[in-house]
Amino acid sequence: MSDQNPPTRSPLFRLLLALVPLAAILGSFVWIASLDPLRSFNNGAPPVEALSIERTILDETGIQVLVRAGGSEAMKIAQVAVDDAYWSFTQDPVGPVARGDTVWVRIPYPWVLGEAHRVAMVTDTGTVFEHEIAVAVPTPKANAGQLRLQALVGAIVGLLPVALGLLFYPAMRGVGQKGMNALLALTVGLLAFLLIDMTGEALELAAEAAALFQGSAMVWLAALASFLLLMAIGRWRGRPEGLALAFYIALGIGVHNFGEGLAIGGAFAAGSAGLGTFLVLGFALHNVTEGIGIAAPMLRSRPALWTFAVLTLVAGGPAILGMWAGSLAYAPQWSALALAIGAGAILQVIVEVTSYLMRQNPDRQAVLFSPAVLGGFLGGLAFMYATAALIKV
Repeated sequence: MSDQNPPTRSPLFRLLLALVPLAAILGSFVWIASLDPLRSFNNGAPPVEALSIERTILDETGIQVLVRAGGSEAMKIAQVAVDDAYWSFTQDPVGPVARGDTVWVRIPYPWVLGEAHRVAMVTDTGTVFEHEIAVAVPTPKANAGQLRLQALVGAIVGLLPVALGLLFYPAMRGVGQKGMNALLALTVGLLAFLLIDMTGEALELAAEAAALFQGSAMVWLAALASFLLLMAIGRWRGRPEGLALAFYIALGIGVHNFGEGLAIGGAFAAGSAGLGTFLVLGFALHNVTEGIGIAAPMLRSRPALWTFAVLTLVAGGPAILGMWAGSLAYAPQWSALALAIGAGAILQVIVEVTSYLMRQNPDRQAVLFSPAVLGGFLGGLAFMYATAALIKV
């Protein structure tokens, strides 16, 4: 029995065939909306309401909160209370807040530096949404002095540790095959810790975002899309090795450091963490191994000195951008999205480094269970876990 070729159709005819079901779908949705089949089940209960706080600003005028509505219908903020006392407020823009829209609620409340405050918003249906300000501190403003200070902190926790790690490059050359395997496995270990840590932080932030963003699904889908896209780019001209692989490691770590900068900037703006010297030193020590991981694939080549400067900038520079974004325009869903993209990038680097490690050894899969590889991998995990204790607040 021979296969029959389908009849050829003109592009216009195929377009018409596609438009017919699309028109049917649109007509069905319009009919369902006009019919309102659930009207008969209405028992007088108020519509489901949801309100999430995306940003809080404390300044000389009082407290300002950016809220996003996520209920089934438009909702109206009727009253605002701070520390169990009702206060006057203004809303910008005024009127009911439709699903997915955001408004600024401005409260002329004399907040107290260093103290905790609780803000409660009451809708016209009586539903109460509370938001706690753990430590009241003035929100940083976008001025030259503030941006310079944040850039300095970002450079200390991002650029400096990567540069210090890359200084190990001369000492790492000529370590032999087992030493090379251990260093590559060390890179995979530290990246594996970053992957787990970033994914956990992304899911935590996604849980704080409005339900309409579907936080958990957004994190996993963004990470998968980032991984697949970077894999496609990386394999476009074959498997990356040497300097190309080092660049991908630096890129993945750079996206991670952007997310780390977001967390630091957001915590700094919210007053939820004090960026003391000990904490900054902890971040720097935690990130030193990133430079070692970037240098590992280049041990069999002699890159120019400017290459190390570029790799340092790619891996550490995003921490400065993250600091600025986190302190000046923080929102949980966008921070979660950035961390998810970073997790996908880290996973892509793990796959490429592991593949490179296997290609450098004739026994391929067996080398993954050799003492040098297992020791390097577990050492990378242990170092990152131990130093992470210094930066968890």
